[in-house]
Amino acid sequence: MLIAGNFLYALAIVVDALIWGYIIILFARVLISWVNADPYNPLVRFLVGITEPVLRPIRRWLPFAGIGIDLSPAVLMLVLYFFQVFLVRTLMQLAFRWQ
Repeated sequence: MLIAGNFLYALAIVVDALIWGYIIILFARVLISWVNADPYNPLVRFLVGITEPVLRPIRRWLPFAGIGIDLSPAVLMLVLYFFQVFLVRTLMQLAFRWQ
C-alpha cells in the first residue's frame, strides 16, 4: 500500500501543477485579449490554440452571448479551481490513508 499511496500523492502533485499551469495560460490569454495583440504572433497563436477548444463549448453554453462581455474564461477558472480543490485534495487524502 505504500507504493500506491506514494503514486497517488505524486499524481495529486502533478494534477495540481497542470491545473495551475492551465490557469496561468488562461490568465495570459485574457490579458493579451485586452491589449489587442497581433494575432500572427506565435505566443498569441499558442495561447489561443490551447485555450479556445475549452472556451468554445463554454461560450455556447453561457446565455451572455449578446452582451459583448466574454465571461467564459472566468467560468473556466472557477471550474478548474473546483476540480483542483476537489480532485487534488481527494487524491492526497487517499494517498495519506494508504501510507
